[in-house]
Amino acid sequence: MDSRRLLRTSAAALAAAGLILSGCSGGSDAAAPRATDRGRQAPSAAPGALKEFYAQKLTWRDCGTTGFQCATLKAPLDYAKPDGEEIELAVSRVRATGPGKRIGSLLVNPGGPGGSAVGYLQGYAGVGYPAPVRARYDMVAVDPRGVARSEPVECLTGPQMDAYTQVDQTPDDAAETEALGAAFKDFAAGCAKRSGKVLPHVSTVETARDMDVLRAVLGDERLHYVGASYGTFLGATYAELFPDRVGRLVLDGAMDPSLSAIDLNRDQTAGFETAFRAFAADCVATPDCPLGTGSVAAAGEALKRFFRDVDAKPLPTGESRKLGESLATTGVIAAMYDEGAWPQLREALTQAKSGRGAGLLALADSYYEREPDGEYANLMAANAAVNCLDLPPAHRDPAGAAKAVPSFEKASPVFGAGLAWAALNCAYWPSPATGRPHRITAEGAAPILVVGTTRDPATPYKWAESLAGQLSSGVLLTYEGDGHTAYGRGSDCVDTAVNAHLLEGTPPPDGKRCS
Repeated sequence: MDSRRLLRTSAAALAAAGLILSGCSGGSDAAAPRATDRGRQAPSAAPGALKEFYAQKLTWRDCGTTGFQCATLKAPLDYAKPDGEEIELAVSRVRATGPGKRIGSLLVNPGGPGGSAVGYLQGYAGVGYPAPVRARYDMVAVDPRGVARSEPVECLTGPQMDAYTQVDQTPDDAAETEALGAAFKDFAAGCAKRSGKVLPHVSTVETARDMDVLRAVLGDERLHYVGASYGTFLGATYAELFPDRVGRLVLDGAMDPSLSAIDLNRDQTAGFETAFRAFAADCVATPDCPLGTGSVAAAGEALKRFFRDVDAKPLPTGESRKLGESLATTGVIAAMYDEGAWPQLREALTQAKSGRGAGLLALADSYYEREPDGEYANLMAANAAVNCLDLPPAHRDPAGAAKAVPSFEKASPVFGAGLAWAALNCAYWPSPATGRPHRITAEGAAPILVVGTTRDPATPYKWAESLAGQLSSGVLLTYEGDGHTAYGRGSDCVDTAVNAHLLEGTPPPDGKRCS
């Protein structure tokens, strides 16, 4: 499982979401802030070298999806060389429906990194966001560079991805350790071979700069934005670069940009443990729980035994792939993002007890965005490409991963070992990291609403507390509950507070709590 810093929003449709923080532009032009002075350079006018990009006109066309329009935005491949090659980014919108005065454009991003914002808009946000919000905003999305329709990063073929996702990520000996390292190296080499041109230019800072170009092209003086999961880091990065252009920002399922890659991974591992314990408590209270009817701790031991069993003897699934430990773990983690998936997980584990792995395989496939024909979306490729560029690797080599296992197992006895080893893949990445962990303050920005869920599996609540505290204008809204992200997931209290911020520019009192 390559789940390091991969998150998922769960608002009605499981749109890919992920995780990673800081990045620096790597550029040397005057408009590209250096890592040491980010947030202090926020030009109020488009730099001369970028004028043609800020002045471009979008040609809107029918998307083939009722009500939505599509266009192509051009940006520099390398902001340090604005006269060099260009990159084309896919944009989509649905116009404000009225009634009420149009506020502007509302850009949405579901996270990932690697989640298709265009797919999220057309599949959920453009029709599923609260009607008063859709009435007064043009809902807009742009697939980040390297993602989905925006010159996607490509690494492996479908059959190669099938093999990659089945590699044992809890190596028991030197041979298995070598095989895991080889799998990560092959993945990285495939990315370099198939996407070498774009690979050094998919950082979060570059994507945030693309967002500012889009803001200007759409005719908005300020950026109004809802970002979930990794999208919160993207939004915070935008605020850091362009604090005077911040409009009404909502950062839901927040990340902490001050943490290193290993700390991020370890914290997220603890988040999955918290979510599993909530699932287990619900499960063991029923007479047919496949993990037993004892304590939560006993359920955790039962799941660990199951993982060991399928590691030794993978289960048939009704197709050529078998369910080994890596796919089984991914299937369980996939269901942690939304408590609505708990019944499906109970059924899948019940099937597995009787020797059938199809249910857990289906959950794993949904997590990896594997299609029935064996092809994969570029989620995993883009996720690694952005993560490995935004932060130095969590581990430098297999010895570092092995050394980290005990601390990860302390964070999660159930998932710790696998997630410690999964964080190894950036050690072999062909493009060196351009970002570093750092605090984001965004001095001078308008109020930024940060939303955190107390039992969020993928973005632990303490990250929302930290980000809200770092931002000079941060306001924290807390949802006391389960699942990844909170807006649009059934809490009237949360939705009312977020809607007031988006529609009236009035954030809730800092520290407001909803349940």
